[in-house]
Order: sequence, then C-alpha cells, then structure tokens
Amino acid sequence: MLPSQRKRKITISSLSFLFGFSFFPRRPLAMDLMHHSSTFLLPTIPSDHRPSLTAAQLRLCADGGANRVYDEMPRLFPQEDASDVRRSRYKPDVIKGDMDSIRTEVLDFYTSLGTEIIDKSHDQDTTDLHKCVTYIRDFAPDLDKSNLCILVAGALGGRFDHEMGNLNVLCRFSSLRIVLLSDDSLIHLLPRTHHHEIHILSSIEGPHCGLMPIGMPSSSSTTTGLQWDLNETEMRFGGLISTSNIVTGEKVTVRSDSDLLWTISIKKL
Repeated sequence: MLPSQRKRKITISSLSFLFGFSFFPRRPLAMDLMHHSSTFLLPTIPSDHRPSLTAAQLRLCADGGANRVYDEMPRLFPQEDASDVRRSRYKPDVIKGDMDSIRTEVLDFYTSLGTEIIDKSHDQDTTDLHKCVTYIRDFAPDLDKSNLCILVAGALGGRFDHEMGNLNVLCRFSSLRIVLLSDDSLIHLLPRTHHHEIHILSSIEGPHCGLMPIGMPSSSSTTTGLQWDLNETEMRFGGLISTSNIVTGEKVTVRSDSDLLWTISIKKL
C-alpha cells in the first residue's frame, strides 16, 4: 500500500480548524535520544519536501472541518473558479466524525465526488481529533511510526475545553509525534521515555518558550539551552512550571521523569 520509504503525507481538516497531518522523516534515535525540529514551518523548503495537499497519501476531514475546506480553499486561489478549486485542489478522501457540524450542502457536495463518509455519531467519548488520529494510525499499520508527524493547525485558541481535548490527544497518543499549531505558538509532547534534543530555528520560532508536566508532576527535570535552565527541578501544577522562558541558542536539551509539554512562540513571517 505504501510502495517506498520516502516521506508519507496526510492532510486532515477537523472541527472548525484546518488540520494538516503529514509524514516527515525524523532523524533516527541515538540510544534513547529523540530529535525535534520545526523545519515544517520553513517557507524555503523545496517543493518536493513541503507538505502538499495534492501529494498527500490521504486527505481526511473530521466533520465540520469539511465546511472550512469548502469555504476557505477558493479564497486561496481567487483567480480560479471556486467550483473547480473545490473539485480539484482539495477533495477529501474521507470525512469522519459525529456529523453534528457539517452543513448538508457540503456533505452532499463531497459525497457526489466520491468522498467516503464515516459516521461516528454513536461515539461521544472521543473528540474529532482523536477519531482522526486513530484513522491515521490504522491507515498504514506497517509504517514505521517514527516517520510520522501530525501537524494540527488551528488547534489552539477558541474554546478552552477544545484546547484541553487537543492536549489530551497528545497524551493518549504519546507514541506518535503530534504538533499543535496556532498563529503564535506550537506545542508537542516530550515523552519521559526519551531524552530530547530540540533544534531551534531562530528565523521562525522563539525566543519565548515553556515546559510543563502533564499527566503527573515531575520530581526532576533538567534542561540546557534556556535562559532559566532547570536543574533536577520539581515541577507541578500548583507549584513551579516553566513559562515565559527564553531559548538562548540553536539547541535545547530536556530530560525529565514525567511527560512534558514543550511550547515555543512562532514568529510572524
């Protein structure tokens, strides 16, 4: 089903957000060291390495995200006929969700184009993002998941319970790399099972950053590369967490006995 070992790309839209889920090769792990980089934000990435809607292995919308694609995609190509854009520029392969948000005319339009509709209205215990990540995970069960990076654009801002639900997805799928993106920042999980080396691209991110435990307190967290480094520091909600910190160079290292959330600001280009 996946004939080569090159990067695999998946794009998804969900809820009122536009989610992009793509396969990016990640640097191999050295011992228990995990490398992280935000190269997916670079505008200068060659076109054959850039996340692409047309080159995506799978294009998946979660429920009301199809409304967003239907409404917004023609605005990206104002010189083209809106109907042609909707039919050729981005046609979802799958729409999945509880179907409580998608408009009838949008559902009918994509159904007429052959889009598969998966109605999960019986499942009210998981969010649409959770349903999408599950679909991606099961879409290519034999794929090396270390090459999978799921980019979730528009995941921050808006209703607080939606934000918390998205953070919960990071924890529930801690073995996958999922990056939550907004206009101002990104967030991803640093699992306690690894030491982490974060490569900072100062042209597009930073300097403000933060680290906070999630799921359980951290009795010992240690960093390098921050203005206010942690040194076997205890962190917990109701106590100390690292916010409004500043990266000082091109590399940050993190070790912790707890899963941590890493966040860094994104610069306006």
